[in-house]
Amino acid sequence: MRTVTVEEHFAHPEFFEGPGREFKEQVRSGARSAKLFEQISDVGEKRLAEMDAAGIDLQLLSLQYPGTEQLEAAEAIAVARAANDFLVDVIKRHPTRFAALAALPTAAPDKAAAELQGRVRAGFKGAIINGHNRGRYLDDKFYSPILECAQALEAPIYLHPTRPPQAVIAASYGGLAPEVSWMLSGPGWGWHIETAIHVIRLILGGVFDRFPKLQVVVGHLGEGLPFMLPRLDINLAPGLTKLQRSFGDYLRQNVHYTFAGFFFPATFLDLLLEVGVERIMFSVDYPYGSMARGRAFLEQLPVSAADRERIAHGNAERLFKL
Repeated sequence: MRTVTVEEHFAHPEFFEGPGREFKEQVRSGARSAKLFEQISDVGEKRLAEMDAAGIDLQLLSLQYPGTEQLEAAEAIAVARAANDFLVDVIKRHPTRFAALAALPTAAPDKAAAELQGRVRAGFKGAIINGHNRGRYLDDKFYSPILECAQALEAPIYLHPTRPPQAVIAASYGGLAPEVSWMLSGPGWGWHIETAIHVIRLILGGVFDRFPKLQVVVGHLGEGLPFMLPRLDINLAPGLTKLQRSFGDYLRQNVHYTFAGFFFPATFLDLLLEVGVERIMFSVDYPYGSMARGRAFLEQLPVSAADRERIAHGNAERLFKL
C-alpha cells in the first residue's frame, strides 16, 4: 500500500535566523527538543531512512510554524521566497519522495498570489497558511487575490494552526502558571480552537460562496469541527446566515481533514461518520508526530481495505494531483 503524508514540516537555516528564531531558542534545550531541531532541519538521508523504516513513500513538505503570517510584508515576501527556493532544491534531489506546499507572504496578497501561481506552475501542490495574519483572517476581502488564485489553479490551502491573537490569549488563557498558559493557548487546546474559528469565519464570511471550488485542508482530525458539526448546522442555518448552503455542506464539500498526529480512534470515527472517507487523508505532523506510530494507526483503522487505500494515498493524490 502506497502511503502519502501531507502535513510534514521542515525548516532551513535562514528561517531560524528570522521568524523561527524563537523556536530555535526554545528547542535547543533538552534531549527531546534537540532531536526535534535535528529532525525538522533534515530533509535528506536521515529523514528518508526514517520514512523507509515506517513505510512512508512520500511526504508533502511545508514550512514550520509560525511561517510568514506574523511578519511585515517585506520580510514575509523574502522569507516565503527563500523557503520555496529551498524546497525546489530538495525536490530536485528526491523527486519521488518529497513534494511541496508553498509558503506565501499573506500580508501582501497580490505578491502572495503571484508567488502561488509561479510555484504551482513549477510543480508545487498548493499552499500552507499558518492561521491569522496578525489578527486578520482569510474571510477579509483583503485576501481575495490569494483565494481567487488558489481556486483558479485548483491549489488547496492547508490551514495550519497558530496561536490566538494576544488579546485572546490574555483574556482566555491568562491568570495561570506561565507554562500551563503556554501549553493551553497552543498545542494543548488554543491553536485547535483558533483554527476551527478560522474555518467557521471562512464559511460565515461567504468565502466558499464567492469561491465555490476553493479547497481548504485542516489537520488534527478536524480541529474539533466534526464534533460540533451537527450543532453548527442547527444554529447557523441559511435563514440566519444568508449563505447558499447549509453549514455542514461547506465542511463536507470545501474542507479536507488529516490526522496530523491525532492517532485517536474515537476522534477518527467521529470525523469519518460526519464527513465521509473521501475527505480524510493520512498525515503524521512530522517531526511532532511519530511516523511509525502514524503508520501503525493507519493499519489499525476500522475501515475496509479500499477505504484504507483512499486515506493512505488516494485522496491526497486526487486533491494535490500527486
